[in-house]
Amino acid sequence: GVIAAQSIGEPGTQLTMRTFHIGGTASHTTQQTTLEAKNAGLVKLHNVTTVKDKKGDLVVMNRSGALIIHDQKGREKERHAVVYGARLKVKDGGDVKQGQLLVEWDPYSFTIMTEDDGQAVFKDVLDGQTVHEQVDENTGMSALVIIESPDEKKQPRIEVRDSKGKVLRKYLLPSGAHLMVEDGHAVSAGDVLAKIPRETAKTKDITGGLPRVVELFEARRPKEPAVITEIDGVVKYGDVQKQYRKIFVTGDDAETREYQLPRGSHINVQEGERVKAGEPLMDGPIDPHDILRVRGEKELQRYLVDEIQEVYRLQGVNINDKHIEVISRQMMRWVKVEEVGDSAFLIDEVVDRFRFMNENNRLTAEGKKAASGHPLLLGITKASLSTDSFISAASFQETTRVLTEAAISGKVDHLRGLKENVIMGRLIPAGTGMEFYRKIKIPDEVIEGLGETGMEGEYTAEYLVEPEHIREGVAEV
Repeated sequence: GVIAAQSIGEPGTQLTMRTFHIGGTASHTTQQTTLEAKNAGLVKLHNVTTVKDKKGDLVVMNRSGALIIHDQKGREKERHAVVYGARLKVKDGGDVKQGQLLVEWDPYSFTIMTEDDGQAVFKDVLDGQTVHEQVDENTGMSALVIIESPDEKKQPRIEVRDSKGKVLRKYLLPSGAHLMVEDGHAVSAGDVLAKIPRETAKTKDITGGLPRVVELFEARRPKEPAVITEIDGVVKYGDVQKQYRKIFVTGDDAETREYQLPRGSHINVQEGERVKAGEPLMDGPIDPHDILRVRGEKELQRYLVDEIQEVYRLQGVNINDKHIEVISRQMMRWVKVEEVGDSAFLIDEVVDRFRFMNENNRLTAEGKKAASGHPLLLGITKASLSTDSFISAASFQETTRVLTEAAISGKVDHLRGLKENVIMGRLIPAGTGMEFYRKIKIPDEVIEGLGETGMEGEYTAEYLVEPEHIREGVAEV
């Protein structure tokens, strides 16, 4: 734990600090626009839906696909996520050479594209109410931009209709979308209907660097988190009520979940699209607590490690994953009890994972009903204050509160950790101070005998015999 903290803390001195304290330069990251093959091999498209555009390129129409390159023996050499709207430059099953262009995309905007040929018809796109003309100062060109309407019943959208006027697809337009087609014009599959500009070059100052690392380690909930789906299923749009749009996801077993997305937010999924559990339905930062609830502990730990590493890699710092994993394990040490079974726990009690597992093992061995619970994610401050030792917790933060609670509940500190032993001036439980080494007694005559032979302080084969209790202790460990 100490080594992990030092390994993460020391490179932290190289990260961008809080710029509002010291006034710093904003570092810009340039966006990648193409993807090239690192290895030669065969292309395999996994879960990718495509349409052919006017130029004959394949345009990706879903978000959860991947492009995989295999060698001749079928072994996977590389795998890349393929973004919505990307143009594929290779075919499924085709050969690629090293350095060959695979995919290209526009990194500076989110695009809304049509999957069908037909006629684009505007609905609820009303000048001055849901749309206004915006002139670009640099180019002098004007574009129609969707704005938030005070009337929530007005839902700006583009319908793609066939020659008989039948609606093939509906595309909702979020506020801030720039229209790229005109009302009544013919469109082909793969054509861009609207674009939502991203920050052209994301400024990584306030949200990057140390504050981002702190945000992740403290397991803070983001301000406006993205809503994620809890089940695999097919998306269906509902109506708008009280500034929220309803989205329904229907699973294979006919189970339906309802989600409410803020009106005007950019919805990532189209009607009829298939989504997997844990996928965001809208743009925005993902709440780590949602990942834990929907996708489980392993996925959350992977997310934490990847996100923290990204901050350090941006500054060119290499840290071994194991240090971040040690801390993420401590953040996930707690379990919230849901059903008590035959245990002595209380409902909603927060219990140490190892104590919870030991108690359940004991109950199962006795043929009794085990307790059930779900894992919790605690920030490092909260996790430190939740420790069994009140002396250790009091030495960290909120000293008065910790000591008052300990006194009221009559807690006993068994001095098992490092900090509490240092505070009490005892030998720390590490190395020779570990519990099963404490009982070793060397008889006085042995020490005197060593002094006479001039071997005091050295080991002889005679005294290297392990005492019985050490053998037992080591075997247990």
